Amino acid sequence: MRHIVHMDLDTFFVSVERLRNSKLVGLPVIIGGGSDRGVVASCSYEARKLGVHSAMPIRQARQLCPNGMYIRGDMEAYSKYSRVVTDVIADMVPLYEKASIDEFYIDLTGMDKFFGIEKFAHSVRNKIMTEAGLPISFGLSENKTVSKIGTGQAKPNGTIAIEHGTEKSFLAPLSISKIPMIGEVTFKTLRSMGIARIETLQQMPIEMMERVMGKHGIMIWKKANGIDNNPVEPYNERKSISTETTFETDTIDVQRLRNILVAMVEKIAFKLRKEGKLTSCVTVKLRYSNFDTFTQQCQIPYSSSDHLLLEKAHALFDKLYNRRLLIRLIGVRFSGLVQGTQQINLFDNVHKTVDLYLAMDKLRKRFGDDAIQRAAGLGEL
Repeated sequence: MRHIVHMDLDTFFVSVERLRNSKLVGLPVIIGGGSDRGVVASCSYEARKLGVHSAMPIRQARQLCPNGMYIRGDMEAYSKYSRVVTDVIADMVPLYEKASIDEFYIDLTGMDKFFGIEKFAHSVRNKIMTEAGLPISFGLSENKTVSKIGTGQAKPNGTIAIEHGTEKSFLAPLSISKIPMIGEVTFKTLRSMGIARIETLQQMPIEMMERVMGKHGIMIWKKANGIDNNPVEPYNERKSISTETTFETDTIDVQRLRNILVAMVEKIAFKLRKEGKLTSCVTVKLRYSNFDTFTQQCQIPYSSSDHLLLEKAHALFDKLYNRRLLIRLIGVRFSGLVQGTQQINLFDNVHKTVDLYLAMDKLRKRFGDDAIQRAAGLGEL
């Protein structure tokens, strides 16, 4: 039998801000853009009780919560605390998956021979709270789905263990919205079928779910019945996405090199967003005509935004290119990847920027990666 723990930092951005400013404790806190045209990136439970939720326009949030504490947000600080928590988990457990900046799966299978599993999970949680000073909840069960749902039920700042064989009864009374991968469209489809609670979904014939929703319906039915054989994917900070170009003729054309960087960053930043990932490290690589190879890298707040990554890539290039020799190869790598859907920097941008990124990515998905590019990088790859 497997033992899978799901850990989730409670209202992570808000908790970090409260750690930095204790006067925010107990107050409705909304993290988001610097103007009314921004969106809510996170909010406290006090704000949620008033109807505020993530991705809501700040303007609407102000109408619901006029006396809230509105904070622009600091992704660099949040990335720093995420790394602290990651380091604690990496030091204590044999296998873990970093699902996002504030969410982890831990596989403790087999450790019951040496430790009490629940007791050990509590020791990991206690170490995180001591080292990082942040509240964190966890769910423990035999699979990822049930543990994740359990964490949601344990919040705020609580724990729950679902014993083997009780998964279905634990899930039965809950809303279908608690099942991971049920979005707004799927929720409406199931509600139109008269399905509101997981118990009803459990009783549906799997064949009917397949007829109505295809393979997606089968996956939902399995999750509703507490069935999930997906493994915890080992987390490796070194996993990366990269691209490089070797020139047919060595070049010293600095403007061309900078334009190629633009095209490269655009290309792999789009891949990041398409795969639902964020990067925390940018590396630029240069190989000179004499085959000497040099790299420069920098840690950044988790991001997948072209303009932010371009700024870092160009800064690294400027540091690297100081020998004024012919260049044979140039490359860019994004590493320290985690799952995440940050299309833009939520704290700096407004709806026009959001819409621009979404429109560009939509065109690329439909017509190909090169369907739309910045003028500077056009035709360089």
